[in-house]
Amino acid sequence: MNPADLLYRELNEHEEKTRDFMLRLSLFDAFKSEDLDILARHMNYSEVMRGEYLFTEGDRGDFMCFVVQGLLEVLKKSIQGDYRTIARLGKGSTIGEMSIIDKAPRSASVIARQPTVVILLTKKGFDILTERYPSVGITLLKKIMRLLSLNMRRTSSRLADKMPA
Repeated sequence: MNPADLLYRELNEHEEKTRDFMLRLSLFDAFKSEDLDILARHMNYSEVMRGEYLFTEGDRGDFMCFVVQGLLEVLKKSIQGDYRTIARLGKGSTIGEMSIIDKAPRSASVIARQPTVVILLTKKGFDILTERYPSVGITLLKKIMRLLSLNMRRTSSRLADKMPA
C-alpha cells in the first residue's frame, strides 16, 4: 500500500485506540487530526501489568514509549550488582528515546509499579514517519528532543546536588 492510500484508509480498531490514548497526552496537542491518524498507523499501545518489565538493561533497544497512565520505575545496576531506582515515570513521561536514535543496548531496566499503558514507537515506525511524512516526523522528533533535553537538565541538576563541594 502506498503512503497516499494509507492516508485515506479508515483507522482499524487498534489504531483508533492508539489515537485515543495519544489524545490523553499534551505532547500530541499540537498535531492536527490527520497527523494523529498518521501517527496512530505507525505506533501501538501496550498494557504493562504491575511487576512486568518493559525492558531490561542490556536488551537491544528498538522502541521508545510515551506513558499514558500508570507508574514505571527505572532501575540501574550498580557496581555492587544491586539495582538502584534512578527515576519514576508517570503520565506524560517518555522512556527509551535514545533507542530510536542509536542502536546501543538499553542503559537501564524499566518495571511497572502499577498497571501501566504506554504508546510504543518503534525504530521502524519512526523511520517510516520521517521518510514518508517528514513534517509529522520532524514535529515528533522536535518534541522527543525537547523531552530528552529536559531529562538531561534534570539529571545534571541532581548529579550536581550529589557531588561534594
